[in-house]
Amino acid sequence: MVVWQKSMTLVKDVYKLSIHFPKEEQFVLVPQMRRSAISIPSNIAEGYGRNSRKEYKRFLSISRGSLFELQTQLEIASELNYISNKINYSEIINKTVEIDKILNTIIKKLD
Repeated sequence: MVVWQKSMTLVKDVYKLSIHFPKEEQFVLVPQMRRSAISIPSNIAEGYGRNSRKEYKRFLSISRGSLFELQTQLEIASELNYISNKINYSEIINKTVEIDKILNTIIKKLD
């Protein structure tokens, strides 16, 4: 599933990006960002495995919520100048927007 694969890549990107955050954020923002990122493909997979359209749609919505949470955390990190490479930031944000579009399309098709 393309959206699951793209969200798995996003998880790796978030891990690579957050490893360079200040030490004081290694116990606050970093774990929160990683949990949000991990939640995206995890909920896609769990919903798909439920064998119910209604459950699948519900888990895709949860995944989308985690995606928005991650976007907010990335913005916070950017505003605090924790992200030194703005190109990486833009690439990751663009990936989140693409994943959101795919999730929205799937959710609409399930209606």
